[in-house]
Amino acid sequence: MFCPHTSLHQKPDSSLGFDPAFAMMAHDVRCCYFKFILTMTYIGIDVSKATFVVAYSSAKGSKTKTFANTATGIHKFIQTLPSDAHCVMEATGNYSMLLLYLLNKANIMVSMENPLKIKNFARVMLSVVKTDDIDAKLIALYGERMQPKPFKMRSDSLMLLKQKRTVLRQLKKQLVANTNLQESMEALPFVDSISKKVLEKTIKFLQKQIKQMEEELASLANIEYKKQMSLLTSIKGIGVTLAAALIVATGGFTYFDNAKQLTRYLGLSPTYQQSGTSVNVKGRINHNGDSYLRSQLYVAAFSSLRCNKECKACFDRLRSNGKPGKLAVVAVANKLVRQAFAVVTKNKPYIDGYKSVKPENNHAEGAPAVRG
Repeated sequence: MFCPHTSLHQKPDSSLGFDPAFAMMAHDVRCCYFKFILTMTYIGIDVSKATFVVAYSSAKGSKTKTFANTATGIHKFIQTLPSDAHCVMEATGNYSMLLLYLLNKANIMVSMENPLKIKNFARVMLSVVKTDDIDAKLIALYGERMQPKPFKMRSDSLMLLKQKRTVLRQLKKQLVANTNLQESMEALPFVDSISKKVLEKTIKFLQKQIKQMEEELASLANIEYKKQMSLLTSIKGIGVTLAAALIVATGGFTYFDNAKQLTRYLGLSPTYQQSGTSVNVKGRINHNGDSYLRSQLYVAAFSSLRCNKECKACFDRLRSNGKPGKLAVVAVANKLVRQAFAVVTKNKPYIDGYKSVKPENNHAEGAPAVRG
């Protein structure tokens, strides 16, 4: 199968027998692909709550157009697009999802990029003015220069899971805030009885809603991703809520090729900065990605120390080597992610304490069970 990222200077595969005719055909296919990429029209879109600004070209004198960020406005925008359009936009949470969804339904190529990439690109271009029109043109220029990959749209079930998880996260935040308020009021010389009663009712209501939302989340995850949920919860330390969160973050473990990519996305991979003799910083995690999921993994790491032999051994080894406790817990969270990726990709449940034995014959059939 032809790979879009194949280099034009790459030698033909030896398995093809170096057939000159095939080599010439493969070269023509590559040339056609890159010609297609270069002739595409990149459309920059700057999305806000009520409207989105469209730049059909990155040229200095080109004009932009504003559309309402509604289904009607998006359909009007789609009618103005050329056949070779490749839309590029920043990830702006819920405000960009309707546009992204309808563009995908219309089979229009669209890329959704991390806003940090666009921000750093603006710095490279020495951009000092920021308006919606200029941002749209800058995003179009980003598309032309960087040629981003098309966005892989989430399935409907994943979008529903994400919404439930978002609501659940906000409910838990509200519960913590109201509980803290209730505790702080107890330190007052006297407490208003009505205020106290309202807080108690609010806390009970939030607890009931959280329980209901957790059940809904687990139910939907077990229906749509029953096999993955079973595999993930076989790991001691990973419960239903965390398993569902991992499925949402990874698109059912389809967004990443290996566990290292996933840990980097979650912000659990260590960083290192070195320059000359004066800068030498290492040991901190990058804090990218979903901070709430990262905190869930951190809490799960503590739980795994009591029941997951591999995680406990990892923690004890790092502590015996003089590493700080927090660093060791982050390493355990990293290990949980690797275990989760392994059980899903290998489609085998986790066996705690399993020790794999390297086969004497490299060509022996079969694969060992997944371990830590």
